[in-house]
Amino acid sequence: MTTRPTVSVYAADSEKVSGSSSMPTVFTAPIRDDLVQFCHTNMAKNRRQGHSVYWHAGHEHSAESWGTGRAVARIPRISGSGTHRSGQGAFGNMCRKGRMFAPLKLWRKWHRKVNNNQKRNAVASALAAAACAPLVMARGHKIDDVPELPLVCDSLNKEKTAQLLKCMDNLGCAGDLTRVRSSKKLRAGQGKLRNGRFTVRKGPLIVYGEENGLVKQAARNLPGVDVCNVTRLNLLQLAPGGHIGRLIIFTKEAFEQLDSIFGTYREASTQKNGFRLGRNMMNCADLARIINSDQVQSKLRMARVSNDRSNKGKKNPLTNKTAMQIVNPAAKQMREAEVKAVAARKVARAAALKHKRSKAGRKEKAARSTRQIGLADGLEEAFKTAHQVILDEIKAGEFRAEDSEEEEDDE
Repeated sequence: MTTRPTVSVYAADSEKVSGSSSMPTVFTAPIRDDLVQFCHTNMAKNRRQGHSVYWHAGHEHSAESWGTGRAVARIPRISGSGTHRSGQGAFGNMCRKGRMFAPLKLWRKWHRKVNNNQKRNAVASALAAAACAPLVMARGHKIDDVPELPLVCDSLNKEKTAQLLKCMDNLGCAGDLTRVRSSKKLRAGQGKLRNGRFTVRKGPLIVYGEENGLVKQAARNLPGVDVCNVTRLNLLQLAPGGHIGRLIIFTKEAFEQLDSIFGTYREASTQKNGFRLGRNMMNCADLARIINSDQVQSKLRMARVSNDRSNKGKKNPLTNKTAMQIVNPAAKQMREAEVKAVAARKVARAAALKHKRSKAGRKEKAARSTRQIGLADGLEEAFKTAHQVILDEIKAGEFRAEDSEEEEDDE
């Protein structure tokens, strides 16, 4: 939307400013692209002509179902015999030459009703968008040479198309007209066999009053150029395809009638009974200006600066020490304490293992000495026993006798 108090009026024949006109209030209306899209979608359906398929299509066969018990589906089948067609399924949408599923009917709901208040607010939004240069450029129009938006000229009451074309060139619309002429393409698909063989982009829209009635005839042969009376503004022309921001050329008389047609914020419309312009929810739509203002910035806290310099998204505190330090400021001390505890546990474990090994060594040494002492005591006892046996035998004389016998055997 725009809030300039006046608009320059350009002379169509001399490319100069011929005067000025006050800005109508409708150009400050809220731009509701959702409302424009909704109304355009429903209004465009009102141009459709009801059509349907032949009511008996797909059922012009002498087909009957064979019933059950014949190991085939119960779909109706072509009667007769002697041809490949006999016995084939018919009527169903899955069958060859059968009817379509849910055939189109003439009594379908082709048209849509749209509330008058919705349509009027949508038209006001489309007019407000036509005065916003970024929206007009976003729609594809070439407005590099257009001096001002909304574009108002003193008069376009021309009888010849060449005269009107020259006037539009003077107003800076030559680039947009060239874009339209170069966009003519052959329509894809079967639509080229109907009443629209070619497609062409939309060009400027001329809004005229009763004093400029000849412009309608002069603009008929200009591709992409549409004309519309200011008292019969149509949303389908103001926002083709439901896209706001069409390039509009107003005549001065039509431009000055907008306040009486749509009214102001103080006065209701004189031509639309009970209609009042909708008000904006925000007086200033410049959000950057509001946020950066001193009144708002003085109430905001300082921005939090992250310690993560990599700026590669959120870090996992469980795997990133810097992120853990932000979440838990005592994380560093806890890690140092844990390292010390781990080292202490290692020292204690080593001491315990050493003590255990030393204790086991003492036990083994004691057992070994005990085994050695026991072995020595057993040998000593056996030696004593054998010695005593030998002494007893000597005393009894047996030892000597055995020795004499052995000597005799040797001889």
